[in-house]
Amino acid sequence: MTERNSTPSGPLRDAAGVAKYRHEALAAVLQVRAVADAEARLCVLARQRGRDPYAGAWALPSGPVEVDESIEASVRRHLAATVGVHALAHLEQLETLSTPGRDPFDRTIATAHLGLLPTSDATPLPDGVAWWPVDALPAMAFDHDGVVERAVERMRAKLSYTNLGFALAPAEFSIAQLRDVYAAALGHEVAATNLQRVLGRRGQLEPTGGVHAPGSAGGRPGKLFRFVRAELEVTDPFATLRP
Repeated sequence: MTERNSTPSGPLRDAAGVAKYRHEALAAVLQVRAVADAEARLCVLARQRGRDPYAGAWALPSGPVEVDESIEASVRRHLAATVGVHALAHLEQLETLSTPGRDPFDRTIATAHLGLLPTSDATPLPDGVAWWPVDALPAMAFDHDGVVERAVERMRAKLSYTNLGFALAPAEFSIAQLRDVYAAALGHEVAATNLQRVLGRRGQLEPTGGVHAPGSAGGRPGKLFRFVRAELEVTDPFATLRP
């Protein structure tokens, strides 16, 4: 049997022979954004790597989990330190990545998270950090393109049977604005009247009493709404929002 080494570039073992290796936290942070004055699109936050492996490629925010912190605390710490995101509307654990060789530098286990920001969040980004449409990703480092794909799948599924829209929409919105957010997030057209009927029946929306100013085309000002709860809850376990 081949003896396993204890060098920094390979698996580490303690005196009892138990494997010890790097554990990192990473996050796919999604937001509905207007891209280049076009229609709103679902985007993911990424930063460009400046060193090998994968120098020049784009990667999800990540970093090692310290010995005195939880994985969730590590995710939040790295998001604040590396991409300037300090307050997520929603964060949940997505999956564990453990394929040997996924990190060519070292044996690394990663716990991936899904994070969401509302459209109203306009936090300035540091150099080398950008929002990318999820359907037009650049070359991604490691296995991060797959993480983005699964994060989008998870978010879209939960939009159907939970009130997760609260984490993507602004605090107050017209039904037309909410329709645009859902359409971008789900990747297909959404009828405003049907969306209002479905979410209203599930008890997710309530009027604020305010109105939205009419656009340049005029018309009656639209009523403003908000989500009843800003915490995740299942509202219809068997529902699917279809085109």
